[in-house]
Amino acid sequence: MDAEELEEGTESAGGSARAPRIFRAFYPVLASEALGAKPRPVRLWGRDYVLFRDAEGRACALRDVCPHRNVPLSLGRCVEGRLECAYHGWQFDGDGRCVRIPALVHPLRKNFSADAFSTRERHGLVWLRPSGETELVDPDVRSWSGESGYTTVVREVRARGSLHAVAENALDVPHTSVLHRGLFRTGERHAITGHVTRDNHSIEIEYRGEPAPKGLAAWLLALRGGDGAVEHFDRFFLPGIVQVEYRLGSATHFVITGFLSPVDDEDTKLFAIASFRTPLPGALLGRLLLPLALRVFAQDARILAAQSRVLREQGGERFVSSEVDVMGPAIARLLRGASKAESVRASGTLEKGALRRGTFELLA
Repeated sequence: MDAEELEEGTESAGGSARAPRIFRAFYPVLASEALGAKPRPVRLWGRDYVLFRDAEGRACALRDVCPHRNVPLSLGRCVEGRLECAYHGWQFDGDGRCVRIPALVHPLRKNFSADAFSTRERHGLVWLRPSGETELVDPDVRSWSGESGYTTVVREVRARGSLHAVAENALDVPHTSVLHRGLFRTGERHAITGHVTRDNHSIEIEYRGEPAPKGLAAWLLALRGGDGAVEHFDRFFLPGIVQVEYRLGSATHFVITGFLSPVDDEDTKLFAIASFRTPLPGALLGRLLLPLALRVFAQDARILAAQSRVLREQGGERFVSSEVDVMGPAIARLLRGASKAESVRASGTLEKGALRRGTFELLA
């Protein structure tokens, strides 16, 4: 690891209880299939929004408050692609324009409009951008979902922790042999080299020299044996995408892509897409892996909730990081840099920096 990364990884970290916020980016807020004929309330960065589909089936997002008497619009109903307030029946289109007031005979005014926000649908999810400006970052990450030969399982889970804490947990190798001992690793010590590549948008760690992991999950995924070396990559992309990829020879390939959605500063939803190709039948393996994966996440959620409580009580982070704690500090640096760029520049995008590389060693 180069000198700058080493310094970043070993310093004590202090900060406020609130993680850096990035608003000029899309976040997933709801599964596309969950948005049907009724409006759905969602919460992002501590703010309330309402989703509904317009007459063309397009996912639309408004602030969840009627400008008339400040009643939540999510209490209303959809009428021919318009959202109707449950109190006085004001109706709004997907752009927030008020298009009908039942008791009014005079022309509608512009200040009757509701605040509207940009949306899109990708990976089977509805994404929302809480700022009306051009997005700061817009990664298009491959998840292998729907590709030939792959089985995909999609789940939504939730953890009591900041976006940074949940992202670090998802990509933290050292904790797996302790917190998840026996499920994915057994606690045996092996020297592994991590090769780090990062820029202003992302960080990737390739682990070399890693033996096939042991444990029940590894056995089910056929990672415990077979031909070829283990290929293991952990990745983070702004504003909140995590990815873990394992490959063993030509027969086994397993990828978990997690799209993080910050409900608020201490509450994060994770939309997980697990795609895998193994010698075992995919449908059967999916049924076997799901309860195991939920058990692993329950262990993580318990630790994250305890960590969040301590951070709240002491007023922020007081971390001490070792040389192997590379991913967490690097994610924090990316989030701080993007948040700063967003506050300094009212328009434009985060300029892509030069790639930086380093290496480190750990026992796992």
